[in-house]
Amino acid sequence: MTRALVAFALCTASFAQTFEVASIRVHDGPLYRIARYSASGARVTYDTWPILLLIMEAHGLRRYQVAFSTAPSDLDTAYYDISAKAEGNAPRTRAEFRRMLGALLADRFHLRFHWEDREIPVYALVAGKKGPKFKPSAPDAEYHVRVGVTGRNQFIEATKATMEQLADSIPDVLGSDRPIVDRTGLTGVYDFRLEATLLGHINRDPDASDLSIFTAVQEQLGLKLEPQKAAIQVLVVDHIGKPSAN
Repeated sequence: MTRALVAFALCTASFAQTFEVASIRVHDGPLYRIARYSASGARVTYDTWPILLLIMEAHGLRRYQVAFSTAPSDLDTAYYDISAKAEGNAPRTRAEFRRMLGALLADRFHLRFHWEDREIPVYALVAGKKGPKFKPSAPDAEYHVRVGVTGRNQFIEATKATMEQLADSIPDVLGSDRPIVDRTGLTGVYDFRLEATLLGHINRDPDASDLSIFTAVQEQLGLKLEPQKAAIQVLVVDHIGKPSAN
């Protein structure tokens, strides 16, 4: 088997589910809003998605987890509208649609990729000198996470959550210029609340009352964010082309 066929097999092996029908069109604009997702029953629509975000969606990845072995040329500036339907009429979850999208990218966009471990800059979430300021969850507690806004700040409030979940949620909710990895050594489940000023707000319009995520993590949780490097698994795109005709 050739290297190309092996790559194709590896790309499609994990996608047992495929769309029954799918329409792919180049979005002609205007770009009022990108990456709009909607689903109803067995149907799903991706409106105004660039190829990078489609790959991230299909594999559940963040931006730093996708790299290109060669520049994607004009695909890098193209946006696509995809309307698709799964087989039958049973409602599908977003996770199921992601697997189908992955198969669609391999089939229609001719996506070929491999995985690599790459060392990149991260922030390590570590325990502070005086230990954490939050407590383990009660044995009968139920998992719950709430995200909200208080003025210029946003907060994460969690019950029965892990430190890995905290590390994953900080970049998504509060913003970070690097991925965050859990190195606290805390393996239980905990109740905590973390509030900070969005990174974008601090950079765009600094305010004396702003609270950076670094200060918030230390003062509110008794943890620290330390600049380090870590090996992160990255999806490396070997080939991506314009989609084949509908």
